[in-house]
Amino acid sequence: MNGAHDCGGMMGFGPVAAEANEPVFHAPWEARMFALMSAVGDVGGWTLDEDRAACEAMEPGHYITSSYYEHWLNGLELLLRKHDLATPEEIASGLASAPGKAVTPTAAEAVWPAVTAPGSYERKGEAAPLFKPGDKVRTRHLNPAHHTRLPRYLRGHTGEIVACHGAHVFPDSNAQGLGEDPRFLYTVRFTTAEVWGNGTRDLIHADLWEPYLEAR
Repeated sequence: MNGAHDCGGMMGFGPVAAEANEPVFHAPWEARMFALMSAVGDVGGWTLDEDRAACEAMEPGHYITSSYYEHWLNGLELLLRKHDLATPEEIASGLASAPGKAVTPTAAEAVWPAVTAPGSYERKGEAAPLFKPGDKVRTRHLNPAHHTRLPRYLRGHTGEIVACHGAHVFPDSNAQGLGEDPRFLYTVRFTTAEVWGNGTRDLIHADLWEPYLEAR
């Protein structure tokens, strides 16, 4: 989070207009973008968290006025440059200036099974979890320059642990290429009165990693 996409709790964007019978792709180039990101990710060797962070790194004004697959395109271009798979000039011209990396393409019939194969980010934790259900915690008031999955609107607020899901890949580390660094993941319950300062009795549940939390 921590970018133009992290707009939870913000107002002024107008109503969300749901498109009836919305297609998976609105134009052929979107399907091509999906295929490119899926195929080139295997070649580049970057992680899902790096992928997500790159898509979210678009200039804020451009981000909120562009489409979903335009975000993917921006992310792919950034990752191609970061992993030395293409130069800015090659991306701009659409022409390679040097031989590309030798790869073995995935057979067409193997693409969909690979894309839809189940996976898990659950890992073995190296220590015991710091918190248990019923514990009161406060979210840290973080403002990192890197990717994080702690939403801005929950920072600095007090909630209650309702579940521990074991250790999972820590996205803040993985998005920077620093390794998986597994950390415990919790469901934390907040009251809307705590978060928004209103008088309702509604609840917010968020899945948050241990480094985002401190004992209350």
